[in-house]
Amino acid sequence: MKPIYIMTSIVLAASVLSVPLVFSDDDWREYKQQSLGVSSISIPLYKEECGSCHMAFSPGLLPARSWQKLMSQLDNHFGDNSELDAETHKTISEFLLGNSADQSQYRRSRKLMRSLNKNDTPLRITEIPYFKHEHNEIPAKMVTGNEQVKSLSNCNACHAKAEQGLFDEHSINIPGHGHWDD
Repeated sequence: MKPIYIMTSIVLAASVLSVPLVFSDDDWREYKQQSLGVSSISIPLYKEECGSCHMAFSPGLLPARSWQKLMSQLDNHFGDNSELDAETHKTISEFLLGNSADQSQYRRSRKLMRSLNKNDTPLRITEIPYFKHEHNEIPAKMVTGNEQVKSLSNCNACHAKAEQGLFDEHSINIPGHGHWDD
């Protein structure tokens, strides 16, 4: 390589490396969410309807086939009748299917999908192998034996930003036990 090319390469590299990476707050939140989380809830209707009984789970936690099956059985939704009017059902279904784990670019959604066999249709997030792996070291007394948590499906009891789609393991706080560090 000629000396002029070496010098030009060094100057170019130095100038690129000396420019700080600048993220707006919104860009940083989006980057962090894609790195650590799943899609957040972007339509209030879903949060209103589904979040009135339980945490409104991110669509990025299940594949489309699971959301489709769940939405087709709302007359018996884990023992409850959760039927919706036709327009609400259509809007929520489109949101869930369009933002499901198999449609997502979020890292945690991709991990969830890789842990499933291609024909698995879990109806509970807690049935997904990746989810089980991530929670396997937590003693039952901290979850099912904990009145403030009760179940692994109560994500927001320990993950303060679960409803925003963030499940950063460094921000886990188990009620009555404190910070969890595995």
